[in-house]
Amino acid sequence: MIPAQIFNQINDKCTEGLALALASNDDGAVMEIQWSNKAFTTITGYTASEALGKRGTILIGPDMGQGVHLFIIEKLMKWENFSTKSRNNRKNGEVYWQRMSWVHLSDPETGNRWWLCSIVELEEEQADAARHAINGPALSDQEGYEKALEQVQRLEKENTRLLQLAKSVAKDANEDALTGLSNRRHFEIELKTWIENLKKHGTEFAVIYIDLDRFKFVNDTLGHEAGDRLLVSVADMLRDLTGESDLVARLGGDEFVILRPLAQSALNISSLADEIVGTMQAPFACDGKSTACSASVGVAIANKYMEHAEQVVADADEALYHAKSQGKGRWSFFTEEMHAKSIATKKLASDLLLACERCEFVPYFQPLIDAQTGRIACAEMLVRWAHPTQGILAPAAFLDTAANMGILKQIDEIIFASVHGALSRFDEAGVDLPRVAVNVSAARLADPTFIHDIKSSGISPQRLTIEILESVYLDRMGDVVRWTIDELDELGVTIALDDFGTGHASVSGLLKIRPSILKIDRNFIQPIVEEASTRPLVASIVGIGKSLGMRVVAEGVETEEHARLVSEMGCDYLQGFYFGKPMCEDDLRNRLLESGGQFWSPEQSIIKSSVVRGIAGAG
Repeated sequence: MIPAQIFNQINDKCTEGLALALASNDDGAVMEIQWSNKAFTTITGYTASEALGKRGTILIGPDMGQGVHLFIIEKLMKWENFSTKSRNNRKNGEVYWQRMSWVHLSDPETGNRWWLCSIVELEEEQADAARHAINGPALSDQEGYEKALEQVQRLEKENTRLLQLAKSVAKDANEDALTGLSNRRHFEIELKTWIENLKKHGTEFAVIYIDLDRFKFVNDTLGHEAGDRLLVSVADMLRDLTGESDLVARLGGDEFVILRPLAQSALNISSLADEIVGTMQAPFACDGKSTACSASVGVAIANKYMEHAEQVVADADEALYHAKSQGKGRWSFFTEEMHAKSIATKKLASDLLLACERCEFVPYFQPLIDAQTGRIACAEMLVRWAHPTQGILAPAAFLDTAANMGILKQIDEIIFASVHGALSRFDEAGVDLPRVAVNVSAARLADPTFIHDIKSSGISPQRLTIEILESVYLDRMGDVVRWTIDELDELGVTIALDDFGTGHASVSGLLKIRPSILKIDRNFIQPIVEEASTRPLVASIVGIGKSLGMRVVAEGVETEEHARLVSEMGCDYLQGFYFGKPMCEDDLRNRLLESGGQFWSPEQSIIKSSVVRGIAGAG
C-alpha cells in the first residue's frame, strides 16, 4: 500500500494535471471525476471540489476542434488508451495548448472501471508544432496531412450518430430501465442540487421514501414477471400522484423515493403520503390472480435550519422503518425521537465494533438440572456485553443491532473462545460440567462458515448443544441450514429446539429438524402451579417429544412446585430461576464446588409435597 505521505507528495509536487474518473461499465465515455491534483487546478482552473462529481465533459473546452472532440469520445467508448494534442480552454475561457492522455484502469475487487487523465500544458514551441500539425503541414508531409484530414472528415460524418448515441447514453444513465423513473444515480445527483438550493436559497423540500411490504411474496407466488408488472404499476401510480416539480425515482428492488418542494406547508406532503398508502391497499391483479401488496412510507423534511441536510434521506428511511414496525401499510413523519434513536443506534454500532476489538463479550451460564437426580446436566451459555461504562448488558440491548451490522460471527468467535477457556478451567478445578448449550441465530445457522467455527473453537462436540429457535428453523429451513444441521449431527453436537410452542411447529416440522432435545417455552410452564387446567397442554407437549424419542426440557421453573410437577409429567431436564439465574463463570464454579453439582433433591420434594397434601387432607 502506498504511504499517505508519498501519495500527498504526488498530489502536491506532480506537474502533470491528473484526474481520476469513475466510468460507467456500459460506456467508457460516461464518467464522473472523483479526484484531481493541484496541477490539474493550475492548468484547467477547476478546483478539486469543483471537479468532484462532474462529468468528463468539463475537460472539453469550446475551442477544442470538433474532430479532436469526436476522436476522444470514440476512443473512450472503445476503452482504448490514447493521447492527443489540441487547443483547449481553462475554466475562465482562456485558450491554451495541451497534451491530454487517457489510461484505462480497473478495480479487480469491485469490478469498477476508471480513467486516469493526464494533462500537460505545452510550451510555446510545442504549441507551435501542434498548431502547425492541425493547420496543415508542409508539402513534403502532404501524405500524412491527407490521412489526418481523412480521419477528421470521417469522424465529422459520424457526428450526428455520436450525438444521438450520447443522448441515449445520458438517458440510460439517468433512467431506470424497468419503470422509466429516475434511477439511483440520477436521484443522488439531483439530491445534491436540491440540497445546494436549500443551503443557498432556503428552498425546503420533503423526501418521501416508499417500500412495498409484500413484494417478495408476490415474486414467490406469482413469479418475477408479475413482480415486474407490479413495480411498473407502482411507478405509474406515483407519476399520477406527483407533479412536474417533483422528482420520482426507483432506487432499486421495491424501493421508491420522491423529492417534493415543501411550498407553504407540509399538508401537501402528508396528503401525498396518505394517497400512496391508500392506493396501495387495493389488490394487485395479474393473469387472473389477485394479491395484496401494501406500502409503507417514511417522510422527512429538509429545512434551512438543518445542520446536516444530507441526512434527510436517512431520516426518511428511519421514518419508513418506524412505519413498518407499527404494522406496515402506513406512513410516518420523521421525529426528533427517531433522530435521538438513530443517533443512539449509531453510537451503539460504534461501541459494538470497539467491543469486538476489545473482546468485551463474556459468557454467562444458567444450569439445566437432571429431573431424576437433581444434578447439573448442562449449562446454557447466554452472551453478555461487559460494557466499560454501562456494566453488564443483556442480549436484548445489543443483539439485534449486532445482527443488522453483520458482526454476529465475530461475537460468536469471542464467546466460543471464552467457553472453551471456561470448560478447561472447570476441568482443572475438578468441577463437573458435562455440557454447555449455545443459542444460534438464524443468520449464523445459514452461514456456511459456522461449522468451521465450531470445529476451530476447541470445544469437544460431545460437550456442546446447539439451541435453535423454533421460528428460525421454520423460516430458514433452506439447503444451507439443512446441511449445517446434518453436519452438526455428524460431528456429535446435540441439537435442541428452543422455546417450543411459540411458533408454528408441527410434528412434521420436528421430523425435518430431528432435534435430540425439545425445550418447552416458559410461558407454558409458568401457570401450571396456580392453574391446573393448563397442565394437560404441557403433558401433551411432553408426550409429543417422548413419542419422537426426544428428551424434554421445562424452561421457566421458578419454584419447587414447578420442578415437582414437570418432573411428574416426564420432563427430563429443568431450567429456571429456582436453580439459579444466569451467572458468570466464577459464580457458577463456586456454586458447583459448594454443592458438588447437586442443585435439588427430587425425593425430598416428593416427600414434602406428600406431607403438605396429607396435612391439607386432614384439615
